[in-house]
Amino acid sequence: MSRIELQKINKYYGDNHVLKDLSLTIEDGDFMTLLGPSGCGKTTTLRIVSGLERPQGGVMLIDGKEAINAEKAFYLEPSKRGLNLVFQSYALWPHMTVYENIAFGLKIQKLSRQEVDSRVRDALKMMRISEFEKRYPNELSGGQQQRVAIARAVASHPKLLLLDEPLSNLDARLRIDMRSELLRLHQELGTTIIYVTHDQVEALTMSTRIALFKAGELSQVSTPVELYMNPIDLQAADFIGNPRINLLEGTAQMLADGLHVHSSLGDHVFPKSDMTQEEIPGGTFKVVVAVRPEQIRIETARTEGCLPVTVYANQPAGSETLVSLQAEGSDFLAKQLGLVHYRINQQLFVHIPPEKINIYNAETTRLIKRARIDADDLPA
Repeated sequence: MSRIELQKINKYYGDNHVLKDLSLTIEDGDFMTLLGPSGCGKTTTLRIVSGLERPQGGVMLIDGKEAINAEKAFYLEPSKRGLNLVFQSYALWPHMTVYENIAFGLKIQKLSRQEVDSRVRDALKMMRISEFEKRYPNELSGGQQQRVAIARAVASHPKLLLLDEPLSNLDARLRIDMRSELLRLHQELGTTIIYVTHDQVEALTMSTRIALFKAGELSQVSTPVELYMNPIDLQAADFIGNPRINLLEGTAQMLADGLHVHSSLGDHVFPKSDMTQEEIPGGTFKVVVAVRPEQIRIETARTEGCLPVTVYANQPAGSETLVSLQAEGSDFLAKQLGLVHYRINQQLFVHIPPEKINIYNAETTRLIKRARIDADDLPA
């Protein structure tokens, strides 16, 4: 078991308030990713969980037992927290072989020689680096060194595995390979993982839940699908997604039959069942209409409910084509799978499913109309 509860954690560096009443629960077996831009507090949170940093306020529980109580000045030693940490730098001993690097921490725990050997070989096999056991770190590639660092961490059978941007030093192809290895590792071990990254692709592809940070506070904690389909505010919407989400100005009014919205994407009426708990202003108010590029379907012939558009630019990108479109003076982007060629200024028609559109209050920037999540949107 490894359930982590952070309750109103506050951390200062001098006058800089880095974490502000941060409260977060990480359930046993979660792959929780702390996501956000540089300086938002995600690495500081990880260091507090690990014991490398001490907060000035708040409580942390591990499986219901206090590991931190800042008011009582109680901080459980890192070695007693049942966790292991993998850094961005591999931190391998250069004078030790791969086998010796993995065995080092186990020997400190005074395990028997047989137990050490068994755990090292299991970790080598799990990370698929058994053939490198006699090599030294300088004889390995970056990806292989990272596998050794992770093998060393899992060999101690930690209840909690902390990963601080472990893939950021790898090239694009290796990052994809290592994401697959980490996913498989999590499924095989069932260990609770806390993973820090600024890379949204890593977060969306690996996590069971994502905690999105904004200036030392939590903006949203949800599943990858929910975060992608329904970002809680405009900043989150603009941060998540590649290519970026389309954001278009509009006006809205709540009437008896639902939310009436007018924008360059046309007129829509959204049922009250799609509304969030955010308060809706009275009368007409400004909104931002948000739609993902892949939700826009391009057609060459007019059909019922389609919006006429003009091609501004066509960007074939191998496996997909990005098409810049214009409608009623607004620009937005559509994405199609495969190579498709359109002429500049060519007239096309687009269909946008209303149930996939997000609506934000332009003044508060908060989500007021959710996109519906269908079975097709969920992982298999």
